[in-house]
Amino acid sequence: MSKYKDELNDLISRALADGVSDIHFSVGHYPTFRVSGNLVPLMNTRVFTPEDTMGYITELLSDNFLKTFLTEKEIDFSYDFYGKARFRGNAFFQKNAVSITLRSIPTQIKTISELNLPPILEMFSRKKQGFFLVVGPVGQGKSTTLASMIELMNRERSEHIVTIEDPIEHLFTQNKCIIDQREAGIDTKDFRSGLQAAFRQDVDIIMIGEMRDLETMSTAVTAAETGHLVLSTLHTNNASQTINRIIDSFPGDQQSQIRVQLAGSLLGIFSQRLVPRVSGGLIPAYELLINNTAVSSLIREGRTNEVDIIIETGTKDGMIDMNRCLADLVRKGEVTPENALLYSFNPKGLERILQF
Repeated sequence: MSKYKDELNDLISRALADGVSDIHFSVGHYPTFRVSGNLVPLMNTRVFTPEDTMGYITELLSDNFLKTFLTEKEIDFSYDFYGKARFRGNAFFQKNAVSITLRSIPTQIKTISELNLPPILEMFSRKKQGFFLVVGPVGQGKSTTLASMIELMNRERSEHIVTIEDPIEHLFTQNKCIIDQREAGIDTKDFRSGLQAAFRQDVDIIMIGEMRDLETMSTAVTAAETGHLVLSTLHTNNASQTINRIIDSFPGDQQSQIRVQLAGSLLGIFSQRLVPRVSGGLIPAYELLINNTAVSSLIREGRTNEVDIIIETGTKDGMIDMNRCLADLVRKGEVTPENALLYSFNPKGLERILQF
């Protein structure tokens, strides 16, 4: 076993013992862990050299992936640690040296309740048809939320689920469902190709790891219209921004059509943030838009600026407003008022709710 393999194993073992979410390998820095949202350098180790990070990436990637990385200068990959843990990785060049980030993927898929997510997500997991999105910045638990929803389907339904991911993150053990997990670049050319092929695979439920381009968005909406349940993620902040992002991705002459399609197929948009918890760790704060008659009309008519008002006043319909969710966490002593304000979409509105 090489020197770098030994060191890599030691670092990963330590990270698993410490409950680390991410590991950073960067030239000129100590190995660095992200713990409860904070970066913690391991000062009792050495500062990485370019030879170190190249040595680590050589151990992390297969020969084919390493060749691709050296050509393309960046790559997404997954890494299995002796069946004990999985990581989603990204490697890239900076200042002509390699940097690497590994994100820990829990091997045990937690339930919606265990993740402190709202029970109403179970309702969306039981839908037969439509389009459901989980949105938020990078690292806010979107993939974990989708995995908990897929696992609920796996326990309750007898259907065919196809996931298209880059890379594959959570590994599912088939229960009542047939679950085929396809990795872009390995099992299928890309998201668009995998999604189009799914129509010929007698699929009931499609999970798209991320909607990255117009073609994927268009095909996903069409799949939801034609009798499939489609789940995916977007790197957007909230529901109204998500709707605008999708519509604005299309040429002007196609936007009225996608509004009509989205208004008819959308089930809901769940936006989440992981907020530092007073007792340690992170806890989700979230917003939920449910596509009712009023929301559908706003989407169709291009009045998405009014969606936030619908969410604020739609509690009786099951909608969840981010500020009210944050205020509840403050009142329960789960998060500090300062952190709640930091993560709010509308801090002044939250101040009024908390009566500062």
